[in-house]
Amino acid sequence: MHMPVSGSPPDFPQVMGHPRPLWMLFMTEFWERFAFYGMRWALVLYIVAQFYRGDSSGEAPASELYGAYLALVYAAAIFGGYVADKLIGYQRSILLGAVFMAIGLFLIALPSEQWLKLGLATVIVGNGLFKPIISTMVGKLYATGDHRRDSGFTIFYMGINMGAFIAPILTGLLAEKVFGNDGMPAYTAVFIASGIGMLLSLVWFWFGRSQLQGVGAAPVAASGNGMGRLLMVAIGTVVAIPVFYFLLTIEAGLLNWILLALFVVPAIMLLVEGIREGSRQRDMVIAMLIIFGFNVLFWMFFEQAGSSFNFLAQNIVNRDLGGWIFPVGWFQSVNSIAIITLAPIIAWLWVKMGSANPSIPRKFGLGLIFNGLAFLLLMLALSSMVDPETLRIPFWTLFMVYVIQSIGELCLSPIGLSMTTKLAPSRLTGLAMGGWFLSIAIGNNLSGMFASSVSGEGGMTVASAHAGYTFGFWALLGAGVLLFLIAPLIQKLMHGVK
Repeated sequence: MHMPVSGSPPDFPQVMGHPRPLWMLFMTEFWERFAFYGMRWALVLYIVAQFYRGDSSGEAPASELYGAYLALVYAAAIFGGYVADKLIGYQRSILLGAVFMAIGLFLIALPSEQWLKLGLATVIVGNGLFKPIISTMVGKLYATGDHRRDSGFTIFYMGINMGAFIAPILTGLLAEKVFGNDGMPAYTAVFIASGIGMLLSLVWFWFGRSQLQGVGAAPVAASGNGMGRLLMVAIGTVVAIPVFYFLLTIEAGLLNWILLALFVVPAIMLLVEGIREGSRQRDMVIAMLIIFGFNVLFWMFFEQAGSSFNFLAQNIVNRDLGGWIFPVGWFQSVNSIAIITLAPIIAWLWVKMGSANPSIPRKFGLGLIFNGLAFLLLMLALSSMVDPETLRIPFWTLFMVYVIQSIGELCLSPIGLSMTTKLAPSRLTGLAMGGWFLSIAIGNNLSGMFASSVSGEGGMTVASAHAGYTFGFWALLGAGVLLFLIAPLIQKLMHGVK
């Protein structure tokens, strides 16, 4: 037993070698991710079926709305951290966020475009209070030097991926086999199931939070008038919903300028602080901002999973496996299986390479290149593997696209957050994290614009998909090679940060 030191976590009971609350947070996150990924595959398909009567001219606006929704989910995360740190504490932030997300998911199930956007806006504000906070809570269960911290995060990461793996399979079955069929999926069932998943997350945390022994409770300064502050934040959250509703209704190009303006402010503040601290810190901020730029490009193409790849799966991929039709939503689970399977292998590989382990910029370059190789496979499939009778490409091609993209994600995503904490000026680490999330947000909004151009005005065809994905391949390959070439320069700016 270690004696609790001031500022260190309580002496938690241990379960399977880790603090007991880790498993409670694991299940809270599992159900939240179930809710998030349960509806992700269905969203664009539902918009086309419900509001465009199945006409493929609805694909472009559906993709743009999906990209905007995803972008704003990441942008909202920036404010959530501040609310939890300064106002209501981590536990209440998670509970309040879960309530709003559940309400939003049930609103999406109401068959009107206004309710859909209102529901998405409500999910966005709830996610902002929930998502960045629960990961921070995991870190608070371990003392600073605890060697189990990394494996604790790995276990937690498995919870995310298990939720993301099971959700599309279950909601896909509900939509296409239980309440509907392959020709007429019952998308409403998907949103209701996701809402129930979110309620399970809420209930799980509500009853499990006593295990936390005060970790993540309201900050001392705020605890005197705790309920007053909670009410204030709840009212503020309700007021934020129409703002996000409005941002979901504006043109995607305009939203991009707004996100870019939001990104420029912290970028300038970080640069000013870096210059103030001296040339070494200034160089590190410049290196970080360069990598943020490449990060935008990665997510712009990676996030086709929820938009154009769904239309591809529905219209152009041969899903007939010996008489059994593979549900569209199930493709979304491939990424999670690939992450769970490949993460330990890639982690082992980095260790095995020892001193030959690629630098952070080169790992980012590899991420971009693997993402590009996924698009290369689609290029080849759409140019030389199309069945002349059905005009469809083989099932295995899209399956492997998700696997190859997952390798790219593993090269880039896990190191992004730790790189940001290492390169940011110590006084502005939170702001730098906001910059990282904003770079993903910009990428996600661009992903909707790109998916919209792949579908064109009349809906996705073999020709439009081939043209769009060819552009994706060259953009990613070009960026990856460029990053590889300038890696030594970026490495020099990083002043030995590994």
